[in-house]
Amino acid sequence: MELRPIKPEKDYRNGLKCLEVIFNAPIDTKEEDEAEILSLLLENYENEHYPIESTDLIEAIKIRMEELNMRQRDLVGIIGGKSRVSEIMNKKKKLTVDMVRELERKL
Repeated sequence: MELRPIKPEKDYRNGLKCLEVIFNAPIDTKEEDEAEILSLLLENYENEHYPIESTDLIEAIKIRMEELNMRQRDLVGIIGGKSRVSEIMNKKKKLTVDMVRELERKL
């Protein structure tokens, strides 16, 4: 296999197909080295052409609350009083590390 930068979409698609074939190559082989290099090239292409925005923490909390059928008032006592919860959920105040830890335990 000839390794070179991935530029057009066609190269990207071909690279994915090639990686499928050599993905489970035995350790310490030429194929394993090629798979590792190819995966780095594909990752670089994906980062340039298909960037993934990081998730907003408050939006993630809201999604999880919806999954658990929770309301904003259910966070009172977890991250503070009613007004603090409102400030946090409306992005007027930032979460502290302790708040994030407590949310992780409860949600």
